[in-house]
Amino acid sequence: MDKTSHIRNFAIVAHIDHGKSTLADRLLEKTGTIEMRLMQNQILDSNPIERERGITIKLAPVRMQWNPQKSFDTRGTYILNLIDTPGHVDFSYEVSRSLSACEGIILVVDATQGIQAQTVAHMQLIKTKNLKVIPVVNKVDLPTAKLTETKQSLIDNFGFKEEEILEISAKTGLGVDKVLEAIVERIPPPVKDDKNHIKAMVFSSMYDSHRGVIVFVRVFDGEISLENLRKNYTKLSLPPLEFAASKAQFLPVEIGVFHPAMSQTGILSAGEVGYIATGLKDITQARVGDTIIGTKSETIPFPGYKEPKSMVFLSFFPTENEDYLPLRESLEKLHLSDGSFTFKPHASLALGKGFLCGFLGLLHADIVKERLEREFSLNIITTAPTVEYEITLTNDETFKVRTPEDFPDPSRMKEVKEPIMYTTIYSPSSSVGGIMQLCKDKRGEYINLEYVGDQGKFTYLVPLSEMIVDFFDTLKSISSGYASLDYELYEMRVCEAVKLDIMLNHKVVDAFSQIVVREKVQFVAERLVNKLREVLPRQQFQIPIQAAIGGKVIARADVKSFRKDVTQKLYGGDRTRKDKLLEAQKKGKKRMRQFGDVEIPSEVFFQIYTQK
Repeated sequence: MDKTSHIRNFAIVAHIDHGKSTLADRLLEKTGTIEMRLMQNQILDSNPIERERGITIKLAPVRMQWNPQKSFDTRGTYILNLIDTPGHVDFSYEVSRSLSACEGIILVVDATQGIQAQTVAHMQLIKTKNLKVIPVVNKVDLPTAKLTETKQSLIDNFGFKEEEILEISAKTGLGVDKVLEAIVERIPPPVKDDKNHIKAMVFSSMYDSHRGVIVFVRVFDGEISLENLRKNYTKLSLPPLEFAASKAQFLPVEIGVFHPAMSQTGILSAGEVGYIATGLKDITQARVGDTIIGTKSETIPFPGYKEPKSMVFLSFFPTENEDYLPLRESLEKLHLSDGSFTFKPHASLALGKGFLCGFLGLLHADIVKERLEREFSLNIITTAPTVEYEITLTNDETFKVRTPEDFPDPSRMKEVKEPIMYTTIYSPSSSVGGIMQLCKDKRGEYINLEYVGDQGKFTYLVPLSEMIVDFFDTLKSISSGYASLDYELYEMRVCEAVKLDIMLNHKVVDAFSQIVVREKVQFVAERLVNKLREVLPRQQFQIPIQAAIGGKVIARADVKSFRKDVTQKLYGGDRTRKDKLLEAQKKGKKRMRQFGDVEIPSEVFFQIYTQK
């Protein structure tokens, strides 16, 4: 009997907080993959940041074995390969990679919240992959569950039949057995080519100091056996495997599966999901989306993943200059497991050498920064987030700008375009008024509002620059945490953007410069100079803080100087004696203000640019 007939590869897809990780926990319990004494909540969320924030950041594969134990099913034990996926919009790239390694999907919807923005976005992606979907309604045991309405919305929106929809409580384990049965019965087994050529797709990777680059793979064709590969290496005297794109050849040092920890098996067959420790130390040779094939094989590789487009840009600078190289190495290692962010060298007069990094969203940037600090013990300063603007000069030359330093002189610019996002918001109908006001304040253009049950579905066109700082937090606050958001790039639209310069003691500090739309520049300027007045340490001379556009000052605040009472030693006498001392002090402070440089401690940048 063909071994692949007993393999099922699937992912769990859901909006954030709909119970995806909890369902994964119950599946691991029911299949006996993890002993009860070792069980803990969110077992697949191994990263401490994931556990603290209650969100999944990275996809996590695990192999389970399950015997249906049905009277009509005597075919034995099934291998169930689950790839746990994130639910937040900023990590949708991880979801797209998971889907490429699966034949089926469990779509989880919270019975208390119904269909949310990310649910719709994921389903659109799933349809393009032509995968089998098992609809599951979770949290049916809660008193606030709207079971009938949720099931009807699944039928109306996605065309499911009522008998297809499973009702479960992932927390208590109610109905989880039916989910396992549906996985075996509804999700098709892997299909393999008759040819025995090795062909495996890399869907994730990580770096280990002892085993080199470790790639997570789904084997589509052939068999990868460590024993056979070593025999071939002895005969041919060349590494038996290679990456199709990078052409890097290697002999694996370890092959295995996930239980969910890495467990050596020495072999991976067609249809299976596992890992290969390549032994390669150059992390650029193993790319996510690449295909592993036999050396000099004629196998046609997979086309690879569509490169994600960075939406938000920040610069990372080490607080100490000697940490520049460790920061670069750390970014390279993180990029190996998270290919959805970009980085390139960047320098600032105030902050020194660092890196300009591009992210899918602000949460994505915050997570990467926190991982750098925790996993690599680095202290980092981040600049204000910005987006990518498209500039057309008077000579019709067009280029893209990601930092204020690259923003050209206004006299040379013909037009500026900013990214506009097609934004979908789901929220309880009680929050409709507050959300419409929020979108209006954020320069949003109203498209549509419709009601799905007791939920409002908003469609707006919102500039990305308005969304990257506090849009999501304010949205959650207005809706008491119930609103959900999904967005995608709609177009680049002409706007009136200007470069806002901050001057300390009449000298421009590039690190504080920002690109701002003209209608909001006054508000941003006043907020920034007032914040700087609060956090800048006092000097022996008064420090003027000015916000300017093209040399025209639009906001100002002053940091008062320390003052020494030079007349303290005088005990009497004529008034002119006191005036002479005060005049001498005044001249000295004027000279200090003229020639003195303002030293900006790193703590100031932390306080100005803390993204929370």
